[in-house]
Amino acid sequence: MAARDYQHQLTSEARLGRPKGWLARLHLDPLLLLLLLVLTCAGMVILYSGSNTDIETLERQAIRMSLAFVVMFAFAQIDPAVYRRWGPWIYSAGVIALIAVAVVGVGAKGAQRWLQLPGLPRVQPSEFMKIAMPLMAAWYLGSRSLPPRLGSTAVCLLLIIVPVALIVSQPDLGTGLLITVSGVFVLFLAGIRWRYIVAFAGLIGLAAPVMWFFGMREYQKQRVLTFLNPESDPLGSGWNIIQSKTAIGSGGFSGKGYLQGTQSHLDFLPESHTDFIVAVLAEEFGFMGVIALVVVYLLIVMRGLYIAAQAQDAFGRMLAGSLTLTFFIYAFVNMGMVSGLLPVVGVPLPLVSYGGTSIVTLMAAFGILMSIHTHRRFLTS
Repeated sequence: MAARDYQHQLTSEARLGRPKGWLARLHLDPLLLLLLLVLTCAGMVILYSGSNTDIETLERQAIRMSLAFVVMFAFAQIDPAVYRRWGPWIYSAGVIALIAVAVVGVGAKGAQRWLQLPGLPRVQPSEFMKIAMPLMAAWYLGSRSLPPRLGSTAVCLLLIIVPVALIVSQPDLGTGLLITVSGVFVLFLAGIRWRYIVAFAGLIGLAAPVMWFFGMREYQKQRVLTFLNPESDPLGSGWNIIQSKTAIGSGGFSGKGYLQGTQSHLDFLPESHTDFIVAVLAEEFGFMGVIALVVVYLLIVMRGLYIAAQAQDAFGRMLAGSLTLTFFIYAFVNMGMVSGLLPVVGVPLPLVSYGGTSIVTLMAAFGILMSIHTHRRFLTS
């Protein structure tokens, strides 16, 4: 009997498939890697123009991109079981870091969002919560019966509220909203009941007036008012969005040509290499250039959702789906605010805008996606 069981075990292990191809053996998803390379290369081209052909800015971005790909590769090597085991500790470390920011953080332009450690570059802990939050929510809900009951839903919402409250107080409303979305996506993918969704939406509606009068700072209210009527202060708070819409409109169907944009190169368009970089693309490559970029983003999202659908447990499915959909929200919010469809909340265009910590965080998330996909164990026929 024991010999028969041992033989069955050997037969089962022999039938366990292994990923094919050298990239798969390195735990890299070829299609997702190709799409990320296309996006980052396109981003470097756009950034060179958006930075007024500043080669030093391009070099710094290239270094950060290279580091980000190394981080992605490293995160892809880690088995998803390790992420599941360490999820609560990573989340706890992130919350402690956010508390440290509130106490001894470094400020700039009226915001206190960074930690400065001796001998090290400053870091923004809120960026790392974009991974820690869905990791924690997926760990919590993945170990319970699904769809989540009212108690589990309430605990998950509490896990979301704690770091978001700390981030919004920095103040950083844009990042707070993105982290909220990343946690809510996990709840959605867990199969949360529609009556909970309706009740939650109703609470948000009831809380909106209270937040407007007591929870929002003056500059945040001004952003909403500017969104509704940017022409009310064309030389002040409405300047950014007016110039952005002008740049987008002047590009027409095919654009003015690479490096020929006047709004950015004559310094009419502020933050042309960060938050408003898509306006540079629209002015120089027109509607077709923007559509091409949107297609790349959609292909990345589709691949990410496919990986989520192929995940072999609830934890992997919820985590992969949340990371992918949050990436989509990144791009959607940035393009929406630059075109005047959404209020300006300071969200960069993912993997295109100039940045440091945000790029590394995004690529770490894609490393986790690849890990979930390439560490699968499946039976061959």
